[in-house]
Amino acid sequence: MKEAMINCELGDDVFEDDPTVNHMQNYMADFFGKEKAILLPSGTQSNLCSLLVNVPLKGSAAIIGNRSHIYNYERGGIAALGNICPLVIENLQDGTFDLEVLEKMIPIQNVHLP
Repeated sequence: MKEAMINCELGDDVFEDDPTVNHMQNYMADFFGKEKAILLPSGTQSNLCSLLVNVPLKGSAAIIGNRSHIYNYERGGIAALGNICPLVIENLQDGTFDLEVLEKMIPIQNVHLP
């Protein structure tokens, strides 16, 4: 891996001329049948971007599990950078959650609530 990293072609990703990044992004876009893909070099960055895409209105809430990585290690970032309020649901032993509990957690539409 180190040798491959040292010997690979380089370019500036900002100008979309890094052949390795372009190859990875094109490969994944084709693999998933999407128009484009973007390389996110960390799981934290990926998780934040996924929430920003799925919770587009600033000040909104996201229901996340109490055992989830995002809740336990990244909730400060989603609040500070994404203006997303985490609403926490208890995960069941297998990592899922009770759909009836989830339904009760969905906030009413109110200007004072996320």
